[in-house]
Amino acid sequence: MTAAISRADIVAASRLWLGTPYHHQASLRDVGCDCLGLVRGVWRDLYGTEPETLPPYSPSWAESLGMETLATAALRHLVPVGRDLERPGDVLLFRWRAHLPAKHCAILSAPDRIIHAHDSAQVGEVAFSPWWRRHLSHRFSFPGVTD
Repeated sequence: MTAAISRADIVAASRLWLGTPYHHQASLRDVGCDCLGLVRGVWRDLYGTEPETLPPYSPSWAESLGMETLATAALRHLVPVGRDLERPGDVLLFRWRAHLPAKHCAILSAPDRIIHAHDSAQVGEVAFSPWWRRHLSHRFSFPGVTD
């Protein structure tokens, strides 16, 4: 694993995925990925091998399990960030409803922009709008970030 990664490195690696088509469970740049596949792919671009193998998961996995599976996995490999302390390069998790577990992730590319993949689209960089901010549930930094 690389000892030190800059936030600019993370954002640059994330932007290489722009335009990658959405494909559930995939994580191949320019071929297909889902939101988790984007984060996994950026991890590989920065650190090499992924830290764990994922089991297959359905599009409705969060609702069916009713557990914070995504957040728990993030805690195993990423560094928690305090509320309102997220910075470009951080991984953000979102929940669609207050009573549901987080099931979507993105990478903050600027204070007002996120990069993410979502169903029926491609990886894009979009405004970190009030709608997204209302659904933000967890914030994490990649390990070893230098700035």
